[in-house]
Amino acid sequence: MLLKNIKNLYEDIFMSYNTPALKKHIEKMKELDAFLPHTSTFFCITNTQELGFEYISKNMFSCLAIEPEKFKQDAMHYFWSRIHPDDVEHWLKALNSLMDYTLNEIDEQERYKMSYTWNYRFKNGHDKYVNIVQNTTPLEFDAFMKPIIGLAHYTVLDPNIKLDVTATAKYLNDKGEYETRYFNCFNQKLLENDITNRERDIIRLLVLNYSSKEIAGRLNISSNTVDTHRRNILKKLNIASTGELIGMLKINQNLL
Repeated sequence: MLLKNIKNLYEDIFMSYNTPALKKHIEKMKELDAFLPHTSTFFCITNTQELGFEYISKNMFSCLAIEPEKFKQDAMHYFWSRIHPDDVEHWLKALNSLMDYTLNEIDEQERYKMSYTWNYRFKNGHDKYVNIVQNTTPLEFDAFMKPIIGLAHYTVLDPNIKLDVTATAKYLNDKGEYETRYFNCFNQKLLENDITNRERDIIRLLVLNYSSKEIAGRLNISSNTVDTHRRNILKKLNIASTGELIGMLKINQNLL
């Protein structure tokens, strides 16, 4: 996929309408970075509005053998150019799905407590692809509460590990624990395309072991409606029970 096309799609996903204040966050990250040991993880403050990096931690070079200044100078364009070509489309779909989910399913006052994770293969400074798992927590939002500034942690994993491109959204609940609100796999679609978006929502929650009553509350529909959707799903997929469906998805580690 050409960088121009990636740029257009990326800007569509993160389109925003004002300029947030970054100085406080950057200064705090610089202070913290000075005390952190060298590990297989580095962090950045990402600015999707400006398509750049506001700060890059010292561990980037030890993780990727790429100078941080290269990232800051050439910004997102350079970053995109090093994502594995086979992962670019899936990666963009993952970002778009997380943004859609946030804007449509997460109340504005809860967005400060969200955390997002996705992964892709990335070419390091030795021209070898490694796995990167990226976790981003929003720091700033635009006028419409769209997350545009994030604290992103990148964990580098062995390139021999086979990872499907997935996306996860987690919410920090009142117990101080992260609960999974959304998960999807983008390399494969195990279920057929005649499954509706609402049915996909219900299946994702079923896999997370939510009951019909809990699903109804999360989707703002009745329990009877959830049960109707469940019956329709089983009929479409020619599966005898919800347990069989969940077992199939968990074994294959692929969702809608």
